[in-house]
Amino acid sequence: MNADSPMPGDHSPADLKGLGIGLLSSFTDVAEAAVALLQRRYEFAEVESAETLVALGGDGFMLQTLHQMLEAGSPKPVFGMNRGTVGFLMNDWRIDCLPERIAGAKAIRVAPLQMRATTVKGETFTYAAINEVSLLRETRQTAKIEISVNGRVALPELACDGVLVATPAGSTAYNLSARGPILPLQAKMLALTPISPFRPRRWSGAILPDDTAVCFSILEAKNRPVSAVADQIEVRDVARVEVRLDRERSLTLLFDPEHALDERIAMEQFAT
Repeated sequence: MNADSPMPGDHSPADLKGLGIGLLSSFTDVAEAAVALLQRRYEFAEVESAETLVALGGDGFMLQTLHQMLEAGSPKPVFGMNRGTVGFLMNDWRIDCLPERIAGAKAIRVAPLQMRATTVKGETFTYAAINEVSLLRETRQTAKIEISVNGRVALPELACDGVLVATPAGSTAYNLSARGPILPLQAKMLALTPISPFRPRRWSGAILPDDTAVCFSILEAKNRPVSAVADQIEVRDVARVEVRLDRERSLTLLFDPEHALDERIAMEQFAT
């Protein structure tokens, strides 16, 4: 018998509704098949009234779920199970012992970044980012960006494809691909990492205290257009982007203790 098979003699779903546990999933075939299996085994609460959520999908779906909760102003603890590709933010998929896994889960709290982006037309947009805020050139023209830290110009001109600010939770995502540092989840730090820097060539970025306010001013913004992206949300043709940690909001992810996010991030330093 495999982990997806219902147990012999299981005729009525176990009650997770009374525990306030709801279920949501991405719309992939794999995730929807997992939903069908779980609903044969368990009875779930409605998502709106649930106190804890089980999310089925990949990392992209987890980020989408967390963003939706931030926008609604009602973050709930989320226990993810991987029905996507990488699943770095997810637990392993198993149908059995779900209430016991949730009850014994390790809670990991993360605070999002706040991105305030002003366009060349003077429009202002504010979005949250759980992994990173990244600035990227829109054309073949190299971006030229001035970087200020706590109101002081730290780098007068960075010629590059882009630059990003990552949280510890996001330090193993785009930040790591751009050769940025891996930050332990408990570290009260942010990673400031250039993306394909041209000048200065030897600047590899900085590790900053998480109470730091970082401001990017786009030089020659009309001729060298740059977009700003908060996780998956893009603002094009920006002139100025301010990034800081949003200490007033936090999100809670639930993990099996033997496979929790903080240990996964730490072990990424030894990945080959």
